[in-house]
Amino acid sequence: MEEKIIILDFGSQYTQLIARRVRELNVFCEIVPFSKTSAIDDTVKGVILSGSPSSVRDPNAPFPDLRAIKGRIPLLGICYGAQFLAHQYGGEVLPSKTREYGRASLLIGDGHSKLLKGMTDNSQVWMSHGDTIVKVPDQYKIIGGTRDVRVGAYEITGESTYGIQFHPEVYHTSEGMTLLKNFVVDICGCRQQWTPESFVDETVHQLKALLGDDKVILGLSGGVDSSVAALILKKTVGDNLICLFVDNGLLRKNEYQKVLASYREMGLVVIGTDARKLFLDDLKGITDPELKRKSIGRNFVNVFEQEAKKLKDVKWLAQGTIYPDVIESVSVNGPSMTIKSHHNVGGLPQRMNLKVVEPLRLLFKDEVRKVGKSLSMDPNILNRHPFPGPGLAVRIISDVTPGKVALLQEVDDVFMEGLREFGLYDEVWQAAAILLPVQSVGVMGDERTYENVIALRAVTSMDGMTADWAHLPYDFLSTISNRIINGIKGINRVVYDISSKPPATIEWE
Repeated sequence: MEEKIIILDFGSQYTQLIARRVRELNVFCEIVPFSKTSAIDDTVKGVILSGSPSSVRDPNAPFPDLRAIKGRIPLLGICYGAQFLAHQYGGEVLPSKTREYGRASLLIGDGHSKLLKGMTDNSQVWMSHGDTIVKVPDQYKIIGGTRDVRVGAYEITGESTYGIQFHPEVYHTSEGMTLLKNFVVDICGCRQQWTPESFVDETVHQLKALLGDDKVILGLSGGVDSSVAALILKKTVGDNLICLFVDNGLLRKNEYQKVLASYREMGLVVIGTDARKLFLDDLKGITDPELKRKSIGRNFVNVFEQEAKKLKDVKWLAQGTIYPDVIESVSVNGPSMTIKSHHNVGGLPQRMNLKVVEPLRLLFKDEVRKVGKSLSMDPNILNRHPFPGPGLAVRIISDVTPGKVALLQEVDDVFMEGLREFGLYDEVWQAAAILLPVQSVGVMGDERTYENVIALRAVTSMDGMTADWAHLPYDFLSTISNRIINGIKGINRVVYDISSKPPATIEWE
């Protein structure tokens, strides 16, 4: 990268959002733990200090070594970052008398500050802090505040160093992007040249140097990440990329045939493998979702290895790893607690003596889609909702049988086609039908029924990290409910999930 912004991460829930906002300005931004100031090299045009759940007054609070940064390259402290810059250099930070969370109005004290240029007095900002800067060090100049917080923003005289007590990266700060652009473009001097097209060109150039004429194998899932990775590698090594697409018996209705055809129309060399019996037999009697994932993951590795051994001279295993996965593995406090196992091919490189290549490891999910669009990817794959690696196995909240899979495939198909028919599919981040381990009493004609319950789930989101339940129209939900109950034998009740993430996850298992 010719230029980038580095975010030193103190463990804030908003750190990834800061990075995404900077990238929206067409500037590459990377997150590193606060202790890794060695990552600051000549390509770094500016540094942002993130927020943190810690207080600067805690004995074990994260304290970075800024000697090679402060006063040398532009620096912006956000929330905890601003408090650290005040506390560490002679100011005072105390518990807030009025804990300020949520919306506030920014009162601009200096209309000539480069950081606040173009911002409106009394614009809405988002606060989330329990400490307050009560005294700033010498040479620190207060440039903004709120009704309750005197030091809402400051700058250091003679340095391009700034601190703000609010969060410019969140939607609720109405002019947050103006502030971030002021810092990244005007103060740091970034040229805004990081685009999907430039990412593809640079990645292909680097991959050609890395891979040469070597053969690469990639497991396709039908999802956007592995598919975009495939197109980039196709652009790099041509037919030396061999893709495997495994039918585990847990895909959507007719998905195996449709997706395989789409991949071949995209010019990819794809080997399709029908392993439905293997996967479904091994799942027999398993109800625990973690055991389901392990069964599916183990069998995927076995099938992948078996098929790959039929190929000659393969040296690389490609994976669709994206940036949130990378951040998670090097987070400020180490990898986070596992919420659920991920369906991947983690054991394969060692077993097969392959090297790993990850073309998308710098991208967030929404950026992957933009890159896919720039590569003219088939919209049917590019715009597909995310689908779990274990497939319908984790949408059947009980043991998995061929009959239950067939039933859920029919229900899912009615739901997905209905979303498309009503023009709602692209407004939803992800939608799912869940087969519950519940039967309920119903009446059809003059007969009493005792049949299955389906929960429909649809959410809106930018990247799946947080999500709100989709407020689908009542007439749509009514239509879909009627189609499912009247058209699919074995279902007599449909409910709609109105839980957001957090506290609920998007998938039920």
